Amino acid sequence: QVQLVESGGGLVQAGGSLRLSCAASGSIVRFNAKGWYRQAPGKERELVAALTAGGPTNYADSVKGRFTISRDNAKNTVYLQMNSLKPEDTAVYYCNAEVTRYSGSLYVTGDYWGQGTQVTVSS
Repeated sequence: QVQLVESGGGLVQAGGSLRLSCAASGSIVRFNAKGWYRQAPGKERELVAALTAGGPTNYADSVKGRFTISRDNAKNTVYLQMNSLKPEDTAVYYCNAEVTRYSGSLYVTGDYWGQGTQVTVSS
């Protein structure tokens, strides 16, 4: 099986920074990080940053210039550097990736989500 494990969340004051990590584990043949999402209490899950295959990254307008998504394919890991944090950035953050794993004699591709990591920004 494949798991995406997020880390790096926590409590930070407004103006501070956090770096989220999302590492995939399992019998991974190919790791294709797709992006980071977040969900605040009472709100729907929203896209924060997305990676495109060979193309530019896309960011929500609310985080442009403050957040940076990156990936390390060799480590099957995707990161989200968050600077100049604001109280409205408070949410549970989730990573999303397409992963191909080796299962018996088959290669199986699926869409996976991390369990979420809480980010709380105090004013």
